[in-house]
Amino acid sequence: MNLRHIEIFHAVYVNGTVSAAARALNVSQPSVSKTLRHAESLLGFELFQRTAGRMVPTEDAHALFSEVAEIQDRVRALREAGRNLRAGNGATLRVSALPSLGLAVLPTAVSRFLAQHPDVRFDLQTVHHDDLLRKLYERETDVAIASEAPRGAALGQSWLGEGELVLLYRDADLPEAPPRVPLADLVGTRFITLAGSGPIGHLFTDELERLGITLSEVATARTFYIAAALARAGVGLTVVDSFTADSALSQGLSMRSLKPPITFDVHAIHLLDRPPSVLMGAFLSVVGDVIEGR
Repeated sequence: MNLRHIEIFHAVYVNGTVSAAARALNVSQPSVSKTLRHAESLLGFELFQRTAGRMVPTEDAHALFSEVAEIQDRVRALREAGRNLRAGNGATLRVSALPSLGLAVLPTAVSRFLAQHPDVRFDLQTVHHDDLLRKLYERETDVAIASEAPRGAALGQSWLGEGELVLLYRDADLPEAPPRVPLADLVGTRFITLAGSGPIGHLFTDELERLGITLSEVATARTFYIAAALARAGVGLTVVDSFTADSALSQGLSMRSLKPPITFDVHAIHLLDRPPSVLMGAFLSVVGDVIEGR
C-alpha cells in the first residue's frame, strides 16, 4: 500500500461511507472506490463489507487501522512542518516526558521558552518508561525526559536535575507529621502502593525490602497520578515523586520528605546518532532550571 491507499482506507474507515470519505478528502466517489479496490487487490483480502450503503470494516481492517492511523499522524506532522517552514514559523521540538513531569515541569518549561522563542513549535507527549525506547527508535519523539535510559540500548543521556520520593497525605490522617517521615512510621496506616511505575517506583519498594517493612495495602495504583488522586480522595497515604506531589497539592493535602531521603536523577535521553540540536539543548536547559526550582 502506498500513501494514497492509506489515506483512502483511513478516510473510509473513519467516515463509514465512500461518499463521506470523498467529501472529507475533496475527491470524487469513483476515485475513492477505485483506489480502495486497488488497495484490496494488492493486499489480497477485503477491507470492508459493503452493507446497505455503508462500509463495514472487516477484522483485517481493524487489525490494520492502528498502524495506518500512526502513519496518517506522521504524514499530517510532515505536512504541518512543511507549512511552518514555508511560513517561516521556525523549528518544531518533539519532546516526550514521563507523566509526572508532563503535569507541571514540561508546561512551565515550554511557557518560559516560548517567551524567548515565540516562533518555535512544540510536539509534546507523555511516555512511560517501558515505551520510551520504541518512541525514540520509531522517531515519534526526538528527546525523552525520564529518570534513566533503558540499559543496553544505544542511547545518550544528559543530566537535567534531581527529584525525590515524598509522602503525600491528607492533613487529617497525619496531623503531626514531622518534616521528614521515617518509612517505619507508615506501618499500620492505610497505604496506596505503586505497581508498574518503572525505575522510580522500584526505588521505594527496594527500600521497603531493605528495611524489612511491610505496609497495609488498601489499594494499588499503576501510575503516580492515580496514587495522588486516591490520596486526595481520602483512600489512604501514598508515596509519589515530588513533581506529581507538587501538582497534586490542594487544601488539606500535604507532602513530606522521607527519612532517609530517596532521590532520583532526571535525564534527557536521545538516540546516539541523533543528538539534540542547539535549539533543543537550549530548551532542555530551561527544563533543568524548572526541575531544580530556578
